[in-house]
Amino acid sequence: MKLLESSRFEALNSALCFDSGDSKIVGRIESYSCKMAGNDKQLYKRFNAEQGVTPNDLQALSPPQSGLGISPGQSYYSRSISGDEEGPLCDTISRKTLFYLIATLNAAFQPDYDFSDAKSHEFSKEPSLQWVMNTVDSNLSATVGEQYRSLRANVWAAIQDEVAMSECDIYSYNPDLTSDPFSEDGCLWSFNYFFYNKKLKRIVFFTCRAIK
Repeated sequence: MKLLESSRFEALNSALCFDSGDSKIVGRIESYSCKMAGNDKQLYKRFNAEQGVTPNDLQALSPPQSGLGISPGQSYYSRSISGDEEGPLCDTISRKTLFYLIATLNAAFQPDYDFSDAKSHEFSKEPSLQWVMNTVDSNLSATVGEQYRSLRANVWAAIQDEVAMSECDIYSYNPDLTSDPFSEDGCLWSFNYFFYNKKLKRIVFFTCRAIK
């Protein structure tokens, strides 16, 4: 994954570091090309080394972190094949797209963390753009209030101009505590969103955490 230089995102990243007195916010937005670079090709080869596995094979994702993301009339339950039982309906992801998400994490957090062994169940597909925007806005507004509200329009406009959000599949990374780079003591909340525009072959990664 190649980091795409953006002076606009760099300026926003400086502004996305707040200190409210009670807590500190550290946010970052970066854009990556899905063109494989550096160690990506070797990792991709290892990633698909299992016998009988192809890049188009689908793997199960975890449900989104909150049922609030489900719109009225939409259900995350479906009939089983037999028709007499109900079971959770899970989203899926192709191995190739999963690789892009893992490679983005590696690029964003190298050399401190290695996500090469991350599994599909550590990721979720978000139900809607509006849900993601609401989650980001509510977390940041609740923590730093007016400081974020004055920045909000610029944040979403910059992401929109970079990847056309309505054309993106949006994923989140929700790892267990042992592999979470934000699981240190004092972390109040964190989020890691990927805005993946398949047509542009580009991912915008928006990561943020609040620390006591």
